[in-house]
Amino acid sequence: MNEVVLQTHELVKRFGGIAATNHVTMAVRRGARHALIGPNGAGKTTLINQLTGVMQPTSGRVVLNGRDISGLSPNSRVGLGLARTFQINQLFTSLTPLQSLAIAVSSRHDAARRWWKPLGSDGAIAAECEQLLQQFRLEAHAGQLTRELPYGKRRLLEIALAVALKPQVLLLDEPAAGVPAAERADILATVAALPEEVSVLLIEHDMDLVFSFANWITVLVSGAVLTEGAPAEIAKDERVRAVYLGETEVRHHG
Repeated sequence: MNEVVLQTHELVKRFGGIAATNHVTMAVRRGARHALIGPNGAGKTTLINQLTGVMQPTSGRVVLNGRDISGLSPNSRVGLGLARTFQINQLFTSLTPLQSLAIAVSSRHDAARRWWKPLGSDGAIAAECEQLLQQFRLEAHAGQLTRELPYGKRRLLEIALAVALKPQVLLLDEPAAGVPAAERADILATVAALPEEVSVLLIEHDMDLVFSFANWITVLVSGAVLTEGAPAEIAKDERVRAVYLGETEVRHHG
């Protein structure tokens, strides 16, 4: 079994009398394609916010590569290899995808102070940006302002920016949300082609995406882990079906 890279121990987040996460213990293994699913209000976003440091847990711990990171800032966690897809409003809307990627790659090379120099002045950075543009199907849009990109391409750029940080663990927060059907195939293909050495935790409502991507699924309901297992087990689980009653996607995969 692959070693655990990211785990939570008894993670609790209370808002008044409500436990948005209720003693969540979960492990993401190296190289995993791990999906976190659950109905609206299950606590998925609250859990991710605690993993990334946006929220502090009421109690419990977050551990990355054996190190307790519960008290660290979001930036410190990124530096240790935990990255989350950028939110749309955090993209550099007045820059192009090429410029945005150059900043992300440069920051990893500790060269952020010189990102404004002509891109060609650092061949390694330029080559990596080109490779990312190809990998994420953004070559044709490399010189277009980010705010003018089709929505699906902006989602791809979010993932590319996170991957540019060379994370050990990548948190994908509903990468296909709001993407038109015609652009969804791009998202599916790029998510499937993410580097094998990167462990991925995917939060997603789209069951087709979940079952085509994940090799392990954790089901969160009312802030607690209902069950977890391989996709085939989850698809047959009557408790999961009951939670998703009326949502035919899970039944299709049973």
